[in-house]
Amino acid sequence: MTDFLSYVVIIMFLIVAFGYFNERKTKITYEISLMLFAMILGGLVLVVNSFIPDPKATAILNRFVSFDLEDYLMKGVLCFMLYAGSCHMKLRDFERLKRPIAILSLLATLLGAVFYGGLFFLVSKILGLGFSLPVCMMFGSIVAPTDPIAATSILNKFGLPKDISFLIESESLLNDGVGVALFVCFSGMITASEGGGFFRVLFRELFGAVAVGIAVTAVCFFIFYRTEDVARQIFTSILAVSLAYVICDKLEFSGAIASVVCGVLFSSLRNHFERKGKIWNLQDFDTFWGILDNLLNSVLYVILGLSFINILTTPYLIAVATFSIICNLIGRGGSVGICTFIMGPIPDGFKKWNFIKLMTWGGLRGALCIALAMSTKHMISDETYRIIMGGTYAVVAFTTIVQGMTMSRVYAKIRADQEKSA
Repeated sequence: MTDFLSYVVIIMFLIVAFGYFNERKTKITYEISLMLFAMILGGLVLVVNSFIPDPKATAILNRFVSFDLEDYLMKGVLCFMLYAGSCHMKLRDFERLKRPIAILSLLATLLGAVFYGGLFFLVSKILGLGFSLPVCMMFGSIVAPTDPIAATSILNKFGLPKDISFLIESESLLNDGVGVALFVCFSGMITASEGGGFFRVLFRELFGAVAVGIAVTAVCFFIFYRTEDVARQIFTSILAVSLAYVICDKLEFSGAIASVVCGVLFSSLRNHFERKGKIWNLQDFDTFWGILDNLLNSVLYVILGLSFINILTTPYLIAVATFSIICNLIGRGGSVGICTFIMGPIPDGFKKWNFIKLMTWGGLRGALCIALAMSTKHMISDETYRIIMGGTYAVVAFTTIVQGMTMSRVYAKIRADQEKSA
């Protein structure tokens, strides 16, 4: 217990210290600052420790570096983070933008994985890595889905137009199931297991999760609607999202999508009954989920930053990192480019080329990619695993820090071009 509290103290100290320093001095996007400063701190500790070895400092750093992010995220906090990110969204907005959302979350993710996998297969030939095509395709499925946590916590701060912002959020919240289905298929080829075909897995992941999310929300919202106690309403929402996630985990559905369904349905039902005359007192409810989302995001970005030094053990580090980033940009740009020609009118009157640039540079990756990469440890050789982890970390760091920090300037140029051509 004391050991657990010690690590809580360390993490919370770093969150508070980094956040305060950023608020007073650097003033960059909060989540980006946590990850960036944690990376710098981890690097400094590593450098200092190489000259002045300190067993205690080494033990603490190793504990964070070896932190099981897959367990923490996939079996712990992911459902709450997704619920918090989606509980302000409404069904009628999904209905209005259903075509572009469906095309981007399904087709763009599929094409992105294939493009990335194909490109990295060529890279592996150039570098002499000897990766098979299924391994490269699995790598593509790991980094193809955009991250809902990064999208909702970073991109919304740049004043994007309503429909474009909703489209980016929705794509990142829904393409998790597609990415997992692709990952199951390609990893099944590697391990020679029977995972089922892509569409069979997708159907199970997606529609099973939706059914569970609807059923659990229907039961829990019955209590939510009838109780006047705000604390009980909060407890009911926690029960709904965690129960849906656990059921999906047991049935091999996408718990992430079920969490999103719960959040969207709770939000839509609240708005529906408000229009019917129901008077809610939900300020504390919204405050709770906002603070919880901020806390879990903060912990996640600090751990990501501290564990980033893992990539220092990656074979061919500079080449792997560089090619991984390039392949990601080409794969994302190519997949979004193809999708723009079949998705109909672009939201908010964006020109196709501007939309492609915005969605490519706004396609942030995050902890979900790292968690998927970690799950490959027992499927492939140790060297292959370290290369995939290194490449994934490079993509996550570049999209979060470089793309995230420059997103406001990129959007300003795109908006200026839009106004000029209007």
